Amino acid sequence: MIHRAQRLYCKPLAKITFLFLLSFFLGHWLGYLTHPAPDAVPASADGNWGLSFQQEGSPPAGNATSDYLKQFNAHYTGNTEDKVIYLTFDAGYENGNTPAILDALKKHNAPATFFLVGNYLTTSPDLVRRMVTEGHTVGNHTFHHPDMSKISTQETFSKELTSLEELYQQVTGQPMQRFYRPPQGKYSEANLQMAKDLGYHTFFWSLAYVDWYEDKQPSHKEAFKKLLGRIHPGAIVLLHSTSRTNGEILDELLTKWEEMGYHFASLDDLVKTGP
Repeated sequence: MIHRAQRLYCKPLAKITFLFLLSFFLGHWLGYLTHPAPDAVPASADGNWGLSFQQEGSPPAGNATSDYLKQFNAHYTGNTEDKVIYLTFDAGYENGNTPAILDALKKHNAPATFFLVGNYLTTSPDLVRRMVTEGHTVGNHTFHHPDMSKISTQETFSKELTSLEELYQQVTGQPMQRFYRPPQGKYSEANLQMAKDLGYHTFFWSLAYVDWYEDKQPSHKEAFKKLLGRIHPGAIVLLHSTSRTNGEILDELLTKWEEMGYHFASLDDLVKTGP
């Protein structure tokens, strides 16, 4: 027989246990709703661009809001009421996949922005000129691809961008469009202001997937699952032109997005019309 004192002790203990379990499961449930998918970059405030996908087909939450970014002429989505996609490609080097990507873009009359570094302009000038001839934009991904968040002076920051501008002018005979993407998405508030002071718009992204490992390329099925499931109105899509998978699927991917009711526009259109 349980002593009366024991029964009195057990009642509050049971309540405490119940409340603990309730808070534990609520915490996990809320975490499921707000935590990024396992392959997403975790949202943070330490200068690494991150996304949290809460519902497929809807814009993700970034670790900075569109209103916050707007003061620096920075963006990570376009108009989320319009089924428009802004295609962007980051390229640190060329490994043979860009021609197929350009072919697919031309077939679908889809404008894109290629964020390039100095090495690409030096080694692949003919492809850069093809991008320009076919109506695409070449953006600034810096000359050396450093961690820009560690650069604290305007002079050093500016040199990374202006050196690429000068090389682009030599290769194409045209001035570079002042669109900037921080390497690896690493940035600081000071960087955003420095880019704005140089007349640049900074572009992050609202959809990307792990496509940059040459020796560990995603399967077509894996790529379609991510890129179709997470597409959303106003998406700024980041793909790497070094990806063999992207080169192989892009024509079909663009077709599938069109079948979902999406159309393609350039970042220049985004800047002119606003998000």
